[in-house]
Amino acid sequence: MNYYISDLHIGHTNALAFDARPFKTIEENDETIKNNWNSVVGLDDDVYLLGDISWYGSTKTLEYYSQLNGRIHLIKGNHDNKILKNKDLQNLFVEIVDYKELYLNPKESIILCHYPIPCFKNHYYGWYHLYGHVHTGFENNMMQRTKYEMENLYNTPCKMYNVGAMLLNYTPRTLEEITGGATCL
Repeated sequence: MNYYISDLHIGHTNALAFDARPFKTIEENDETIKNNWNSVVGLDDDVYLLGDISWYGSTKTLEYYSQLNGRIHLIKGNHDNKILKNKDLQNLFVEIVDYKELYLNPKESIILCHYPIPCFKNHYYGWYHLYGHVHTGFENNMMQRTKYEMENLYNTPCKMYNVGAMLLNYTPRTLEEITGGATCL
């Protein structure tokens, strides 16, 4: 099974206020994400983590991510370059890329990028785009408005979805859950 999530921001105290996260401490944030992750992700599942993984140093980040189930594919975010200089941490991930096209079947694919791409490849052919970075508030509202305008312009659904942790109840989700085909969101 494939799961998707972005912007965990473990160890990032400012993310609590920035996203209005419902946690009193960053430790509660981090523990909740870990528990939620391991409650849905099995050892043989793949998780596509779309960036901004940690505010901690490399040792504590390695310790944290070593406790998570599944094979983690990292799509780098804007806060990841410094932390990823650690070779042991790099080896924790199946792959580390800036952008990925994940082919589901001959007619459907997913564009994975930390940043939103309004005119993403084959958006008018039904491809999906999962992204993070914009969190909640103005930027997310702007992307929702862009999505609406794209749908009107091309007269077809614009399948772009923000998979920031704060929008997914701090839990990795399947594409079906993200796109509304399941009821757990």
